Amino acid sequence: MSLAPRVVLVHRTTEYEELVARHGTHGQAAFFLRSRGRDIEDMAERHRLERRALAEVTSSIPLTWRQARAERGDLDRFLFAPEDVVVVVGQDGLVANVAKYLAGQPVVGINPDPRRNPGVLVRHRPAQAGKLLASALLPGAGVEALTMVEAVADDTQRLVALNEIYLGAAGHQTARYRLGFDGDRSAVEPQASSGVLVGTGTGASGWIRSVWQERASALPLPGPGEARLLWFVREAWPSPATGTSLVAGELAAAARLCLTVESDRLIAFGDGMEGDALELTWGQTVRVGVAEARLRLLGD
Repeated sequence: MSLAPRVVLVHRTTEYEELVARHGTHGQAAFFLRSRGRDIEDMAERHRLERRALAEVTSSIPLTWRQARAERGDLDRFLFAPEDVVVVVGQDGLVANVAKYLAGQPVVGINPDPRRNPGVLVRHRPAQAGKLLASALLPGAGVEALTMVEAVADDTQRLVALNEIYLGAAGHQTARYRLGFDGDRSAVEPQASSGVLVGTGTGASGWIRSVWQERASALPLPGPGEARLLWFVREAWPSPATGTSLVAGELAAAARLCLTVESDRLIAFGDGMEGDALELTWGQTVRVGVAEARLRLLGD
């Protein structure tokens, strides 16, 4: 007999919870904020909205389905199963945080506070959860496949991200490396820079877009489902030993950007999660390109 589907509710500790945990009580936390010219009530209201949304989504789960919860800080230790339906309650960035740990499970994004959250990835209100869960496992469900980016090191370390991958020094100081393309040794360039950023169409609304705008780049931004990436070198430094001719470009589905480390230690992390990074040492090569896996996000 096959297992009943399992709903995994993904959420994160709210700012209010973190503040109260740090100061002990609501009153002490409120006093701390007042001393800095802020009111705790706005933070508390956001907390109530998120907890109300979690409760509403929980009540809409079919009685025959199983349930589990995963907090953002525990995602790297949580074991997702093939039959899971993942429901993310929170901000758009939380969908990106969970995407790297999935293998094709459908994702439903629930927006508890549309006044503050853009809703690019958390597209639905809590009241829609029941209808969305009922359709999530049906053939032909309205699922949008979003392109992801991956970095694979020569020691088999692998990292996947929904928005972008950053390669560089842990503290964003100068990184030294050789940059080129898979299968083309004639175009390799030694560089010293603040790191390399490789992003998807979903990431084109965030960090990649800010670099793209700053450069006034003529490269067309990819769409979220388009199997194409953009890459930018941040603050490349020209010197007798390092060049600046390879500082931006795009990667088609089969192309790979290759970076060979010439520093004692570089890292690669995705979607802002520096705590879950690849560790790269002198002489290692990492290849970055379009990931085979895609995020299956349930649409309207």
